[in-house]
Amino acid sequence: MHDGRRRGNIPPVTRKRILIVANMSKQDVPGQIDRLRPWFAERAELVGVIDAVKGASRVDAAADLCIVFGGDGTLLAAARMVAPTGIPLIGVNMGKLGFLADFNVEHMQKHLDDVLAGAVAPIERMMLDVRADEGKKGFASLAANDVAVAAGDPFRMIDLHVAVGDEEIASYLGDGVVVATPTGSTGYNLSAGGPVLEPRLDAMVITPVAAHSLSMRPIVVRSDTTVRITTCTINPGTKLVIDGQLSTPLAEGQTVEIRRADCNAKVIPHPGRTFFGRMTEKFQWGRSPHHT
Repeated sequence: MHDGRRRGNIPPVTRKRILIVANMSKQDVPGQIDRLRPWFAERAELVGVIDAVKGASRVDAAADLCIVFGGDGTLLAAARMVAPTGIPLIGVNMGKLGFLADFNVEHMQKHLDDVLAGAVAPIERMMLDVRADEGKKGFASLAANDVAVAAGDPFRMIDLHVAVGDEEIASYLGDGVVVATPTGSTGYNLSAGGPVLEPRLDAMVITPVAAHSLSMRPIVVRSDTTVRITTCTINPGTKLVIDGQLSTPLAEGQTVEIRRADCNAKVIPHPGRTFFGRMTEKFQWGRSPHHT
């Protein structure tokens, strides 16, 4: 029985678009992507596959979701590429720890339809804008995890002056300093003795590395300020390191400026897990060493 309505007035259903960023050098990743291509095709349009190791620093493709195959490092690289586009990321762990890349392949397949339907909201992860200028040669990058000034060869102590806004807060003599986002607080910052920040906080943590003073302790600062690190006495091998992946040499007297980026990385959380649950699972957080 005809209901009288014109089918021509019903808008067509738009297929979602998927972009894949992957560490293609990992042994199982290319084969896994090839195996999943027909499964993806049933649900969405695959607009491209980018090698995270060889890919560009920015992504131009338009997509509704970026699926990242690799480990936590691959997700960090993808965040720097994709964050300016606003495309949400879902991390599929093909590596070791899998703290940020929270899904395995099975869980990604289980939840992907809900993610594409918008039933799983992404978490906004703060990014950093990092700039180091020296004459006509400048360096600029986004950072998802952290920014580190590392002593480098010949590994003598270096002297770094750190300011927050217009006020100098410390002179760090040691192996360097780390400025981390809440996301990166569980990385290098944690290993250097810094505090863990809940991922949704709007803050940065400044942590000295092997400081030659008992008075040098980590400090948490607002995200709407600028952190400036000036190199006073350094080594020939002293470097600025972004997310443990990108680096550039620093000169004596150079200033690195770190501020909150204009964009956030949107990361799809695992619906069945929480931040502190992952801390317990991956780092044995809060557990007595006597318990198995």
